Amino acid sequence: MRQFTGPRYWPVWVFVLLGRAIAWLPFSWQMRLGAGIGRLSHLLARRRRRICEVNLRLCFPELDAGELQRLVRRTFVSNGIGLVEVAISWYRDPEDFRSRVRIDGLEHLQEAVAKGRGVLLVAAHLTTLEIGGFLLSLFHPMAVTYRAHENPLFDAVMFNCRRRIHPRVIERRDVRGMLRCLREGLVVWYAPDQDYGARRAVFVPFFGVTAATITATGRFAESNGSPVLFFSHYRKSGNSGYHLRISPELEEFPSGDERKDAIRINRLVEEAVREQPDQYLWLHRRFKTREAGDPGPYR
Repeated sequence: MRQFTGPRYWPVWVFVLLGRAIAWLPFSWQMRLGAGIGRLSHLLARRRRRICEVNLRLCFPELDAGELQRLVRRTFVSNGIGLVEVAISWYRDPEDFRSRVRIDGLEHLQEAVAKGRGVLLVAAHLTTLEIGGFLLSLFHPMAVTYRAHENPLFDAVMFNCRRRIHPRVIERRDVRGMLRCLREGLVVWYAPDQDYGARRAVFVPFFGVTAATITATGRFAESNGSPVLFFSHYRKSGNSGYHLRISPELEEFPSGDERKDAIRINRLVEEAVREQPDQYLWLHRRFKTREAGDPGPYR
């Protein structure tokens, strides 16, 4: 670890130490701490607050100004709790939280796995993303994808903490790794709902707004004839625990039409988000990639 002693790594070491400490607090304290972090970031993170406001205004035009600002605040609180849940997921045993989780649709996953062609478990970037995968490991193992971090120490910590729970951890650009896992019959978690640029994407509606949407979901499924299911995960009322839900296998997917498939995936994400809109990662610039001549909404 000597290569990680320079000043650029000090904030990461602080994060690791704090994360380990937070992970062992009583659960009710963790939820309150996360909410406090969210409220503080709402006050201080002006740029992210602006991004969140733009996204919510575009996707929920029916909200008046007061309703929108209340949803913005709840979204930041949810993101703050999500940070604490990262610490839980990286440093605790999932068994410690079995009593706090309810799962629906596990039989759908088991039926899909039994086909022996791997399973593509499509999800959305809900703020419960990290703990959702952590808790699903109680019921079935899965390979997870991630985006490599530019700080080597943080990247190593993130990889190793996830590898502690999940049998495979795949960098999102590692297409061969994804396909290999499916060929081996593994369940692969995959979230295609962020803006990754125009390359290998189509411009289709997301909450009625044109958004660059990657088309890899259908190609991954088609490559091995893998069933595709949708996985959603929410905090229960009062932040008392978690509700995991797995859909039946998507019928006639992929359809052979990339645009049609991308629209279908976006609609599934929309349905999941509408159930708990404050628990979605609205702080991401979902609409940053635009078609030619469109300046974009984040100016």
